[in-house]
Amino acid sequence: MTQNALSVEFARRLSETPKSAEERAAILENPGFGDYFTDHTVVVDWKVDPEGKGGWHNARVEPYGPIAMDPAAAVLHYGQEIFEGLKAYRHADGTVWTFRPEANAHRFNKSAQRLALPELPTEVFIESLRQIVSADKDWVPNGDGEALYLRPFMIATEAFLGVRPAREVSYRVIASPAGNYFGGELKPVSIWLSEHYARAGHGGTGEAKCGGNYAASLAAQLEAEANGCKQVLFLDPTNDFAVDELGGMNIFFVFNGDTLVTPALNGNILHGVTRDSVLQLASDRGLTVEERKITIDEWRQAVADGTLTEVFACGTAAVITPIGELKTADGSLVTPELKGESVAMSIREQLLGIQTGTVEDLHGWLTQLA
Repeated sequence: MTQNALSVEFARRLSETPKSAEERAAILENPGFGDYFTDHTVVVDWKVDPEGKGGWHNARVEPYGPIAMDPAAAVLHYGQEIFEGLKAYRHADGTVWTFRPEANAHRFNKSAQRLALPELPTEVFIESLRQIVSADKDWVPNGDGEALYLRPFMIATEAFLGVRPAREVSYRVIASPAGNYFGGELKPVSIWLSEHYARAGHGGTGEAKCGGNYAASLAAQLEAEANGCKQVLFLDPTNDFAVDELGGMNIFFVFNGDTLVTPALNGNILHGVTRDSVLQLASDRGLTVEERKITIDEWRQAVADGTLTEVFACGTAAVITPIGELKTADGSLVTPELKGESVAMSIREQLLGIQTGTVEDLHGWLTQLA
């Protein structure tokens, strides 16, 4: 299979010891997020041949299990890896669909470019999702707000200690049944303002979905948890301390109930698929939509004068989560209690309805997997 192949045949070796129906049912009763994994994984290999040409080959479905890897594998020493996250939803008729996989495939390849990894054909990316859902369809939950979380990732597996792009790479997909990202009833969360750490810098890997960005956020996340917060907010200290994003989600502001504002993409901020979808749905319903710089000073002033009516975060895992409070070392900025319909919750309901097949998909965002 070459780099530009339009299709690929996946060999299938199903697990000889899958979890029993009883074990699976117990897990699906309370799946949590990222705690349990299905019975199979998808793997496709990439290697540079003696003539210096790279190609994808050996596509397969195999039982879920540990990855055998040389201790000198490049991913372990230089962090050459990327990943994606998307969900598979069971519709009322039993079919399984995913949401905007082409957008995830595009972002995956943009991340690959930034980390000097090979691009994966979109057709192969989407087929890999079909393959794992086909093998593990019984793992797709059907509870309210639940889905099968799909995690495609690519790692550099060549054993060497020189600093250069790896010549051997493994693309893989694993799957995990998922409930509410923050657990329990959906309610506004508190977030912590990081004033000592930055998530990313200009010219860095901020808009790539790579593990290093998330590892860099963890010290600040511990600080947030120590202050009773679920997530941490990062600023851009080189740009008037403008708001960038949370550790794992994009952020939105609603002014006067009819204007939706989110930080403009600037090279630091992840190109969120949910972010883009929220912008489209907000525009569809006639809201004023702005992608621009927003600073902590503007946020503080909008709370003081009452023009800020909502703040919320969004991402594949959490979908949309309202933010009730921004905690800082100097005090808190509290989002006013809503007196009418919430823009965030209305868009969340519409978005989940499209994903689960109960609301019409006017933009052709859904792709059937099984």
